[in-house]
Amino acid sequence: MAKATTIKVKLLSTADTGFYYVTKKNSRTMTEKMSMRKYDPVVKKHVNFKEAKIK
Repeated sequence: MAKATTIKVKLLSTADTGFYYVTKKNSRTMTEKMSMRKYDPVVKKHVNFKEAKIK
């Protein structure tokens, strides 16, 4: 069985609020850790979200 090209990743807020987004990424083209600037509703501002492990 072949490996899936897209995997689910958890984007965890760097503001230490515990808020996270779940998104997909292509593991073959994006080999490094994902980092995006998105809205965190707990602190009510845009902050960086970094890829974390889904448990």
